[in-house]
Parts: sequence; structure tokens; C-alpha cells
Amino acid sequence: MIISLIAAVSDNNVIGKNNKLLWNLPNDLAFFKNKTWAMPVVMGRKTFEALNNKALSGRLNIIITRNKNFKASNAVVVHSFADAKFVVQSNNYNELFVIGGGELYKQTINDADVLYITRVHTNVEGDTYFPEIDTKKWQLDFNEEHTVDIKHAYAYTFQLWKRK
Repeated sequence: MIISLIAAVSDNNVIGKNNKLLWNLPNDLAFFKNKTWAMPVVMGRKTFEALNNKALSGRLNIIITRNKNFKASNAVVVHSFADAKFVVQSNNYNELFVIGGGELYKQTINDADVLYITRVHTNVEGDTYFPEIDTKKWQLDFNEEHTVDIKHAYAYTFQLWKRK
């Protein structure tokens, strides 16, 4: 099974603050939706709460939490990444997408095969970070730059990293 991490990450590796995204990039949201559509998405409880406790439509939503009493409608709740992988395999998917947050990215990056990164070209203050991408372990396979425009306040680059 392919394990993919997908995230929008600032130049200083910030992905959020106070459980919120720090930018609105419509092309990145479309990219995210297109990549993850009809696929299983695995997220931590805080990420699910940042989505207003609503499952993403068109995808199998799996929430990882240590809270044994946590419940979510239209989502599968598990208590470990191993459990999430079991759910994905049991439903005959060949790829899963880890969509956040920071703790889950840290826990899963060493298991990942692919990183879909939207590099947002700004340095921002935040409290949640994406792990550093170690270029000894990862190879940049695709890099598509986009400039600021009327809908995008920041320049950004779509990147695809593959494990070496």
C-alpha cells in the first residue's frame, strides 16, 4: 500500500496556528480535492475538529485519536496509524493520504512513500509544523511554480517528493 502525505507548508515549515490554516489558496484546495477524491484520508482529531467536525465528502475519512470515547459521524474512528492502515487495506484501497495534523505527519513521515507538498512562499508564525524533508531520503520528482495572482496572496509551488 502506498502511504502519501499531503500538506500545504510555508517556507519555514508552518502548516497552521490555533488549529487553523494561515492562507487561502483556491488552486491548492482544488489540487487537494483532486488528489484525495475517492481515496481514504487519515487525520488526527484536531484536524477533524478544524474541519468543523465534518467528514470530507467523496472520501473514506479515518480519524486517529487517543480518546476512546470519541465519535464522529460519516467517519471511522481508530486509535493508531496501524489501525488506520488496517481499515484502508480491509476496504481494498492501494493508497492512503495522511492529511494532518503536525503530530500525525511526524509519526508517519518515516512510513511514507510519497509527499505531495504545496510549498507556500512565505514565512509565517505558527504552532503546527510539517517535518523537515530530508533530501538524503527524499527526491524531488515534480516542481511546478505559481505566482501571486488575484485569487492567491502568496506564490506557491506544487511539489511531488518520492522516497529514494
